[in-house]
Amino acid sequence: MSTPSKTDKAIQDLLRRAAPPRAEFEDLVIVPIFAVVAALILGAFTMLATNVELATIGQSYIALLKGSVGSLNAISETLTAAAPLILAGLGLALGFRAGLFNIGAEGQILMGGIAAVITGFSLPGLPFVLLLPLCLLSGALVGALYAGIAGWLRAATGAHEVISTIMLNLISYRLLDYLLRQPFIQREGRADPISKSVPDNAELPRLLDWLDPNLRVHAGIFLALAAVLVVYWILYRSKIGFEFRASGASPDAARFAGMRSGLIIVAAMATAGALAGLAGANQVLGVLDRATPGFSAGIGFDAIAVALLGRSHPFGVLLAGLLFGALEAGGRQMQVDAGVSIDLIGIIQALIIVFIAAPLLVRAIFPWGFRKPADVRKE
Repeated sequence: MSTPSKTDKAIQDLLRRAAPPRAEFEDLVIVPIFAVVAALILGAFTMLATNVELATIGQSYIALLKGSVGSLNAISETLTAAAPLILAGLGLALGFRAGLFNIGAEGQILMGGIAAVITGFSLPGLPFVLLLPLCLLSGALVGALYAGIAGWLRAATGAHEVISTIMLNLISYRLLDYLLRQPFIQREGRADPISKSVPDNAELPRLLDWLDPNLRVHAGIFLALAAVLVVYWILYRSKIGFEFRASGASPDAARFAGMRSGLIIVAAMATAGALAGLAGANQVLGVLDRATPGFSAGIGFDAIAVALLGRSHPFGVLLAGLLFGALEAGGRQMQVDAGVSIDLIGIIQALIIVFIAAPLLVRAIFPWGFRKPADVRKE
């Protein structure tokens, strides 16, 4: 029996790295949990350092929990905030798996959102079953095209996607301002940059308004859940998903295996942009019903943290998006009940990112929560 050649070993190694049987439990679950715990502890120390009393710190965290899951309205707000984070986070996670660091979700959200709004008020006579899917599709397509620019630049010229997507973010801000002042988009009788409203038959239906008109959770949460399943299938059950992960694990090996790196880059960026565009459409069709300057409210940047916390795994992104949605919803309650600045939520989110980016630090702080290397070797 002949021994495997170096080429065979390299291919087998690539297959193991690109298509593992399942993500490591510790990296996917334990590290993020401890990262959140450490961030909350340091958040408490931050409040202590700013002369916040210990009782107030406890009250603020109780209010954080109450405002996120303590009532039907709190759960509604958590899900409403989580839906666009999950969609945009899925796009970024897919890019990360393909070895691409897409910083442009913010711009892709803006472009996808304005496309959905324009489609909605341009075709008000269409029935709900046609107009809503058309608005969502237009948001996804425009987001894909906008992200595809950065993918094409990377594939054709080698321009790094971090630089190009940051520049595209800046372009999207000014382009949105310009579009919102065009007569066919700007609302009649208004001098400020604000779009016409989308018709009722283009809005994502609210799920619980029959109980309370103030409950804002809408069908966009189902769109986010469906996207989680679709992205999981793409990454772990499809050929293109295997190529994404193979290219992300080892671009050179993927290229030697016959994979077309340029096509993979463009496809991965376009798919990520489509998900971010859906996040933008989710906001304007489910929450805002119109477009204004900066209507994305930093969701594209928060989604980077969601993708990192979720370890670029679709189900991890789902849980991370729910957590960040809870932090956003609970932060408002914390500010009201305890008088603690909502900026603390930003600090906690930043600390979570720091710990996620340094898993060895998390393992050093909580050594009892992880298996020892000797135990891993025995397995």
